[in-house]
Amino acid sequence: MFKVKTVKRLRYIGIIEGFSSLLLFFVAMPIKYIFGLPEFVSVVGMAHGVLFTLYVILIIQSAMVLKRSLGWIAKLFIASIFPFGPFLIEPGLRCEQRALMREPND
Repeated sequence: MFKVKTVKRLRYIGIIEGFSSLLLFFVAMPIKYIFGLPEFVSVVGMAHGVLFTLYVILIIQSAMVLKRSLGWIAKLFIASIFPFGPFLIEPGLRCEQRALMREPND
């Protein structure tokens, strides 16, 4: 059950981190440059930075718990750099979570 919770936590933080990235790039930054209000970038940027850091930590922690390869880590990390990346890898993580739920023991 711990492995399932690990993947679930990674998925959820990935989705939240992905939304924070989109919010930063497509809302806060245009507000900064169009209306001259840099405060939005400061607040959203800080939140995104914290979420990104947490996501990277969870990628490494999940890889250790699930005994995944360096390639798996690299795939998730590279996806996290791009604004829509976490959404693209989320279905694969969901499938992985379902497969772990079918296993008899953790």
